[in-house]
Amino acid sequence: MNQPATHDHEHKHHDHDHKSHDHSHAHSCCSSAEAPALVQLREKASADAQLSRFRIEAMDCPTEQTLIQNKLGKLAGIEQLEFNLINRVLGVRHTLGDKHGIVEAIASLGMQAEPLTEDAPEKAAPPARKSWWPLALAGVAALGAEIVHFTAAAPEWVVAVLALAAILGCGLGTYKKGWIALKNRNLNINALMSIAVTGAVLIGQWPEAAMVMVLFTLAEVIEARSLDRARNAIGGLMQLSPDMATVQQADGQWLEMEVTKVGLGALVRVRPGERVGLDGEVTSGQSTIDQAPITGESLPVEKGPGDKVFAGTINQSGALEYRVTAAAGESTLARIIRAVEEAQGARAPTQRFVDQFSRVYTPAVFAIALAVAVIPPLFMAGAWFDWIYRALVLLVVACPCALVISTPVTIVSGLAAAARKGILIKGGVYLEGGRKLDFIALDKTGTLTHGKPVQTDMQVLDTLFDDRAQRIAASLGGRSDHPVSLAIARAAKEQGLDVEAVDNFQALMGRGVSGEVGGVLYHLGNHRLVEELGLCSPQLEEKLDVLERQGKTVVLLLDASGPLALFAVADTVKQTSRDAIAELHELGIRTVMLTGDNPHTAEAIAAQVGIDQARGNLLPADKLAAIEDLYAKGHRVGMVGDGINDAPALARAEIGFAMAAAGTDTAIETADVALMDDDLRKIPAFVRLSRQSAAILVQNIVLALGIKAIFLAITFAGLATMWMAVFADMGVSLLVVFNGLRLLRK
Repeated sequence: MNQPATHDHEHKHHDHDHKSHDHSHAHSCCSSAEAPALVQLREKASADAQLSRFRIEAMDCPTEQTLIQNKLGKLAGIEQLEFNLINRVLGVRHTLGDKHGIVEAIASLGMQAEPLTEDAPEKAAPPARKSWWPLALAGVAALGAEIVHFTAAAPEWVVAVLALAAILGCGLGTYKKGWIALKNRNLNINALMSIAVTGAVLIGQWPEAAMVMVLFTLAEVIEARSLDRARNAIGGLMQLSPDMATVQQADGQWLEMEVTKVGLGALVRVRPGERVGLDGEVTSGQSTIDQAPITGESLPVEKGPGDKVFAGTINQSGALEYRVTAAAGESTLARIIRAVEEAQGARAPTQRFVDQFSRVYTPAVFAIALAVAVIPPLFMAGAWFDWIYRALVLLVVACPCALVISTPVTIVSGLAAAARKGILIKGGVYLEGGRKLDFIALDKTGTLTHGKPVQTDMQVLDTLFDDRAQRIAASLGGRSDHPVSLAIARAAKEQGLDVEAVDNFQALMGRGVSGEVGGVLYHLGNHRLVEELGLCSPQLEEKLDVLERQGKTVVLLLDASGPLALFAVADTVKQTSRDAIAELHELGIRTVMLTGDNPHTAEAIAAQVGIDQARGNLLPADKLAAIEDLYAKGHRVGMVGDGINDAPALARAEIGFAMAAAGTDTAIETADVALMDDDLRKIPAFVRLSRQSAAILVQNIVLALGIKAIFLAITFAGLATMWMAVFADMGVSLLVVFNGLRLLRK
């Protein structure tokens, strides 16, 4: 089982401690307790503990999760529980000799636990849909009881028989769950509804008891199907990857194989129109590939030898052969699905508030209902019948189902909508937090620009190196992973120059590189490095100034005697960057560029894309300090970057955005929000989605609490009936579910 990661990024800025995730899954029904996805029952793990996995079809919301957690928590030898409510899989880390005790304990809760083997798929088959006709007959019987009672067309015992038929026809499951919950001291929706219906029967309100149970069961069915839509929005991603791939065998033949059995390094062929089965690198062929399922890009991307392909994407025009670089379970698509599943388990602030509220609210309501039933008849000469009836109506009205369900449906819908656009959000906390951002800091190279700069100028400063300067610079630059160094190496390659061997190579963070070529130590670095080595001069400053004012990045080749040559490199700005910055400004968000390049280059690029502020010559620590500075001025800051240099600033920002994360393990694992391609317009799209999600969350909470308050007032006035109460409660639940699902349509 995929163990949910426990993210624990400590946030040092006043109230921005949201990066420690509180894992739980989205509610699909009412729960009065916290329900984390990963539950540690014993502090110290045993060396001989084993992980057993069980499929529990009945476990699809925190109501069941709480029951299982309380039950298994009492068993000796169980150390940890891992709940995957999406796939209805429970992982139990234990020291028991066999699994029989676990299966029996879960069976005592009215659920069946099917042990899974090691190689069993995590993905659950959709549960079989229950037959609808018992509910339909129960509805007819309940309606008949209402009509007969209203018209007095038959004796009261006929009303009772019809009502009992309705309650037994659709309510046995609710009674069974309610009884199990009460036995385990858990006041969930099934327990409250069972008490309310039983109370109505005992005081002779047969038609209402029947209608309450039918309406409740009907609403549960509709709610479950609606919630499946939110769940399937993620499940749909899993269907993107084909089950089979055409793989070359040892004898050269091509055979279809299951993707799960294809090993690393295998050669796979994909024909036009087929989906790519596994992540890999193209070895031969030319084609265009629709990468929308992974990156959200609207236009197909040209692919040829050396390019990456991703599982789940669609090959359009030509045949390709590619070498597998990741197993089926570790493909970019698999990691996206895993990240979104875990994100659904990480509770958003609103959801945590609602959970804590309902944990106090549900027992409080039960106590108030009890007081309403008992105090007026005992001390105020009230009629027992009237006040017991009002208490039962109060129980039904006050159930926090709509409130509890309002947040997770919205969060799950938002996460799924973002994933479809190629925006991978690592938790509801970030989906909610995006609306608060008022400042976005951006790295330059690879973020605002294409990240593939080209060498535009070269000046030899020492005539002895006329022939060797480019070759030595390319030898050092080719060993670096910095785009500027690589541009110099590419320029040498295009000129047909051979590189030389480099010994004692060293990367100088934020400054450049050094290494020995032919036994002589050379440096290839920026202005800062020249200053640090004490090799700068007014004449050199003048040369640098001319090029830097053109927005070019200048690096110098140096030996112990001084600068030998200078190279100017320019990067081109992406058109999408200009559009993204304009959209951010429309949203009221200011922008700042943080780059290691010189201030002239920073200013030139900032002017091209319309950025508000630009800061150059920044080391990783300086970028971090710049974020701190913005925090100190009261701003809520997001940071966008694509490199290791940006890691401290990305971690420190309220939300860290990783660019072009497709195929990059580290970015997908560590970023708060991963943009699967290099289109910056996804940042304003994320902010808009965050604001829409927040608006819907507020609407849902106001709806849930507002309608509850109105009906509670009507109940105390003695004007509400039980079936009206159920209609109101379940109506609000469905209303907030449908409202949350609106995000999937955007």
